Amino acid sequence: MKTYFRLLAFAKPYSSFIPKYIVVAILAVIFGLVNFTLLIPLLNVIFNQTPPELVQSLPAFSLNLDFVKGAFNYYFSKIFIEYGRSGALQFVCIIIVISVFLSNLFKYWSQRILTKMRTNVIRRIRSALFDKILNLHVGYFQDQRKGDLMSSLSNDVTEIEVSVVSSVQVIFREPLMIAGYIILLFTMSVKLTLFTMLVLPVSGFIISRISKSLKRQAVTGQELLGNILSIIEETISGARIIKAFNAQHYTRNKFEDQNGAYRNLIKSMWNKREMASPVSEFLGVTVVVGVLLYGGQLVLENNSDLNASEFITYIVLFSQVLVPAKAISSAVTNIQRGIASGERIFKILETEVPIKEVPQPIQLDTLKEAISFNEVSFSYDQERKVLNKVSLVIPKGKMIALVGQSGAGKTTMADLLPRYYDVTEGSITIDGNDIRQLSLNSLNQLMGIVTQESILFNDTVFNNIAFGTKGLTEQAVIEAAKIANAHEFITQMENGYQSNIGDRGGKLSGGQRQRLSIARAVLKNPPILILDEATSALDTESERLVQEAIQNLMKNRTSIVIAHRLSTIQHADLIVVMQQGEIIERGTHAELIAANGAYKKLTDMQTFL
Repeated sequence: MKTYFRLLAFAKPYSSFIPKYIVVAILAVIFGLVNFTLLIPLLNVIFNQTPPELVQSLPAFSLNLDFVKGAFNYYFSKIFIEYGRSGALQFVCIIIVISVFLSNLFKYWSQRILTKMRTNVIRRIRSALFDKILNLHVGYFQDQRKGDLMSSLSNDVTEIEVSVVSSVQVIFREPLMIAGYIILLFTMSVKLTLFTMLVLPVSGFIISRISKSLKRQAVTGQELLGNILSIIEETISGARIIKAFNAQHYTRNKFEDQNGAYRNLIKSMWNKREMASPVSEFLGVTVVVGVLLYGGQLVLENNSDLNASEFITYIVLFSQVLVPAKAISSAVTNIQRGIASGERIFKILETEVPIKEVPQPIQLDTLKEAISFNEVSFSYDQERKVLNKVSLVIPKGKMIALVGQSGAGKTTMADLLPRYYDVTEGSITIDGNDIRQLSLNSLNQLMGIVTQESILFNDTVFNNIAFGTKGLTEQAVIEAAKIANAHEFITQMENGYQSNIGDRGGKLSGGQRQRLSIARAVLKNPPILILDEATSALDTESERLVQEAIQNLMKNRTSIVIAHRLSTIQHADLIVVMQQGEIIERGTHAELIAANGAYKKLTDMQTFL
């Protein structure tokens, strides 16, 4: 139950929920009990029996049950004497109606309080998850499937809402009702109530045995659902490839395997969940019959301290004990699934974020001198080094190009600069300051990044260019688009800058998406620019336009360019050739061609191709 209470901790501060709920729930229980205690005088009147006592005076006021009982008996006796059985019957019926109204009024009020708490808990859990996902390092998303994260944000949170938060009413109010009923039953007959207390635990034991395996199945179920969501996401993203390779049958079989396994597991879980209700009802009725047989025999033999009306009322009250007991058993069964979902959520929330900010970070707003890689080594898995003692100085305002075969470590160097990962050995400094000592926010503000894959959002052109920047005018966005050679095609769109570009910019061509990404970088106006294969996936005309935009973007900036097409970086101030995580050559284009080394071989191969 530790996970259960950790989930409810999201309702803090409890002061806005718990005190009000306790008061209202107690009042609902009290008036609910009054409804049944009024059955005794009602049955006495109907069965033409003399009231047990005629109270001649109103008792002194006090906050206890004796005063309430005495006051009722006083007014009941008074009306019985003045108006007879018919008047007494009307009086009892009116009191019952008032009591039922108040009981349901307080039930509704308590439900409103719980609804407020329930929605607050779910909102805070989902917000905590989303904030955690935003703060996790880039490497985490390479190890985890999107489907699992989507499942946690949607299905796990929903499961918690349905099975955990909804059980709060049962866990807190139903025990109060059971306690109230049992107290009343003891006041009516100690012998009979002790007999029932010996029988009730049997049903509780059987229900607990049924629900024990649900938690394990719930964990497996959420994992299978994560697999299904991952397959769906991959199918939507790769729809063109699936059709191009006629892989619909393979993809469908892959989906059906997971979908069928999930169906079988859910069927088993629902069968067990639904078994709890009929089993508890059958056991409850069996106990009632046992009480009826035992207690009825005592009444018939005049060995009971209850008369016929009181015995009927006792049976009715005892049957009502089974209602909250049944609710609690069902809630405990359902909670097992919610706890399993809660543990999956806490696994994400407790994931350690390796990229941490120091307590008093340095704030930098610009680059004044240079970026330095100082004997930098890096490994993703602590086994094979991706970078091995790399040293490089990038002066302010210079364009540095990183070239080499795939897997040489070029992108890794670019990822280390904005601290997507931290170096394993050595250090990276900006103006002599280790980037690990910088504020993460200020470090991000220094960087502008344009990658091979244009990361755009299902929003307007304007919002995609202005992404992450506040208080911008439309003119500023237009100027950035002009620099990026994007203004012309944007104005030709139906709604111009307010046109929606679809999921991941699907309504645009590759070159158009790339120019929007460049316009976004232009608008940010960063002192440091990272270009990772920004033109490699484009046709010749698009590449020309994008290359012009990049040249405009790089003016007066410190630029790190990763490129396979060597023709695009011939004018770089320094070209660095990498191989297996090490720098093997460095110099200008002319110097490297003259050296007749690895760079010359790369240019010759591209010229040949």
